Amino acid sequence: MATYGYARVSTTDQDLTVQREALERAGCSIIRAEKVTGTKLEGRTELRTLLEFIRAGDTLVVTRIDRLARSIGDLAGIVKEIESKGAALKATEQPIDTSTAAGKAFLGMLGVFAEFETNIRKERQLEGIAKAKAEGVYKGRKPSIDPLEVRRLRDEEKLGPSEIAARLRIGRASVYRALGGGEAHG
Repeated sequence: MATYGYARVSTTDQDLTVQREALERAGCSIIRAEKVTGTKLEGRTELRTLLEFIRAGDTLVVTRIDRLARSIGDLAGIVKEIESKGAALKATEQPIDTSTAAGKAFLGMLGVFAEFETNIRKERQLEGIAKAKAEGVYKGRKPSIDPLEVRRLRDEEKLGPSEIAARLRIGRASVYRALGGGEAHG
């Protein structure tokens, strides 16, 4: 019966130290950590490793459930996988322990609120973007491809779309978009 810790932050400039220390105090023998968004499960290799490795009687510990998942669907899937192996989930900052009925109930309630918070944040972001667009101040993300350079490579260096894409380290579809959907020479 082992106790494993999982720590996660969303961006590379965030620090995992506080979570690691809390998981160490909780008695975690192994702590896996990653810097990746929690809104989806894809790309979360450290979590996947823990879920594949965990066995009956083991416990997975997180500081808060939002470190594990941001949607009810993902949270339910993770908890189901943990429980199907005879393991439990605990949180250091919340009264969550899936080995108890009360812990399971509290987990369900927190999951609902975590998803609600994520949805509210998305709504506010979209409202802010709409307002900025209406005021003419929203510019969006700066273009990552210079259409003038794409045209120059086509016209002056007589490169084809594949060669342009390779030179600029972009996809061929991006080359065609930069050229306005027209055909490139070569």
